[in-house]
Amino acid sequence: MAVLYDKEAKIVTITIKLTETLNRIDAQTFQAFSTALMDFRDDSEALVAIITGTGEVFSTGADHDKLLRPWADKSFQVQPTITRGLDIWKPLIAAINGPARGGGLEIALACDIRIASENVYLQMPELGRGLIPGLGGTQRLPRMVSSAKAAEMIFLRTPITAEEAYRLGLVNKVVPLAQLLPTAKEWAAKICENGPLAIRRAKEAMIRGRNMALEDGLSLELAFFEEMLQSEDYQEGLRALAEERKPEYKGR
Repeated sequence: MAVLYDKEAKIVTITIKLTETLNRIDAQTFQAFSTALMDFRDDSEALVAIITGTGEVFSTGADHDKLLRPWADKSFQVQPTITRGLDIWKPLIAAINGPARGGGLEIALACDIRIASENVYLQMPELGRGLIPGLGGTQRLPRMVSSAKAAEMIFLRTPITAEEAYRLGLVNKVVPLAQLLPTAKEWAAKICENGPLAIRRAKEAMIRGRNMALEDGLSLELAFFEEMLQSEDYQEGLRALAEERKPEYKGR
């Protein structure tokens, strides 16, 4: 299978597995990736997903013959994913285990947290092929780094190392490759200690608020805050604090 789906307790790991093509995404893989994301979205027990690749490559982007050509001649129906068309109000962690180029980088940019191994480099090579980034790169990258750096990466196709990505705030942490998945799972487990309703509402407030005026964003935050005040999870959090124990959240 080109996309692996593994669930351990509340944590899902979605792995792109196309080792013979450096995890270059074809139409079948694109569809399988979309299905895996929707399975995670619809699983009420799953709280966090880790997205990664096999070996020492995250993804080198789209396969021109097996994805972009069918896309161009309309023989492939583009499925919704986190890059466009699929809202998932649960945290997504990109465990970037090697080069992430083009569409591979765009998948990582669509995640909430990015942890990179030391061997990583990130690149937007599309203009060199007469294309532009088509899975959110022109929109997300300038929102995450300075407009000048985004322009350099897109116009000049300049690759950046994991350390430079960390300095730019594009990744949260850089670790040795052997520690990448354990670190991602550690972060995911830490997130899972929180109330499930609060996790989802916090993400939704952050994502939707980006496109709102500040006052509208504050209104959305207040509505979610007052909703959480009425939740059973909030009452459990208070009891656990008073009783000096870990809370047992029910997602209600």
